[in-house]
Amino acid sequence: MVAPLAAAAAESKPRVMTVDLREGGPYAFPPSGKAYRENGPSHRLWRRVLIDAPDVIVTPGGPDFGLAAAGLPILTEPPRKAAPSKLHLDQRARMARPPKAWMEQLAAQYGQELREMVYTLSFSVWGRLRAGQATAVQPILEPFLNGRVDSLAKPTASHYSGHLTLAALFERTGDTRAKDRVVAAANLARQNPLHNEMSDSVFMVCPLLATAGKFSGDAAWFDATLAHFNFMRKLCLRPDGLYRHSPLDEAAWGRGNAFPLLGLALSLDALPATHAAHAPLREAFRLHAARLLQEQTQGGCWRQVIDKPDAWEEFTCTAMIGWALRRGLQHKWLRGPAYEGAVKKAWAAIQRRAGSDGVLIDVCESTGKQKSLADYYNREALLAKDPRGGAMALQFAAEMAGVTA
Repeated sequence: MVAPLAAAAAESKPRVMTVDLREGGPYAFPPSGKAYRENGPSHRLWRRVLIDAPDVIVTPGGPDFGLAAAGLPILTEPPRKAAPSKLHLDQRARMARPPKAWMEQLAAQYGQELREMVYTLSFSVWGRLRAGQATAVQPILEPFLNGRVDSLAKPTASHYSGHLTLAALFERTGDTRAKDRVVAAANLARQNPLHNEMSDSVFMVCPLLATAGKFSGDAAWFDATLAHFNFMRKLCLRPDGLYRHSPLDEAAWGRGNAFPLLGLALSLDALPATHAAHAPLREAFRLHAARLLQEQTQGGCWRQVIDKPDAWEEFTCTAMIGWALRRGLQHKWLRGPAYEGAVKKAWAAIQRRAGSDGVLIDVCESTGKQKSLADYYNREALLAKDPRGGAMALQFAAEMAGVTA
């Protein structure tokens, strides 16, 4: 059992975490197994220590089960004084970094290679473009431009969205080869969207179709964007305004809601405000954003299952929703201090969970459609460097830094 972390204003007193290891176990540290499916109590506490970054841990009695391996003093009573821990000092330094510094730091950790044009890998490369590293990124993308690697050889929905990185390259450099690959991917997606009935498809396909319209000037692409969104909304939008991941189960998976919100934001960015598709997509974005605002946790995150208070706080959906909300504010699709506060809290939550070494806390593993709520609860929560999580954190940092897409 973990008591709320005690810390005085302006860090004038030590950060103290009180943990009663006589309750709620069994415990063993460092934890083994896959979080949070195995050894859940130990994983939850271990990661809470990493996120809260206390100076000392107070345990009222009994063994510490190896918790001292976290590198913090383990005491039986709260101290009057304590030096800031290494965890605390590192977190303080990370929290003080401006978004541009975060963008540059994450760009050094992620997007260094690209084996295939899937969003989980390519969005970090896009993030590096946003960080002003086009010269360094060009050799990574060149094989997909000169035909040595076919970006659509064995396409999945993730390949469709991955082509948004080539769209960004075209807009920065004018390389028409990149535009041609985007339009080729959009043509394939329009014929066969590969949606597998998952809400992900609002992100995987809609922005690509809208971008093809922007590049070609053919308004039929904008009509196709709205048509695909309406199809996916009919499959996946619940009556309460959240998205089920697929018709297999009603669970409102975290990324299964981040995908539609971010997909709409990226689509709206490419759609002319004068086109008939813009208003209904903007309203869908606004309604979903308002609903998600109700589910943000006190710590700034959104959960692995959005509307379940006992579900764990998930890194990628928090970064993706934060990115989308920030863009909504920038374009004035959203207004007001509630959204501004939500973005600020989400950004702080990402800062607390992203280490200087690129290690991220609680990224949900790759997830197809699941058959039950329990299946979503039991997806592995990664504590590692992760290309998907790193890409979304990098993009969120760029958005917070005010760097154009």
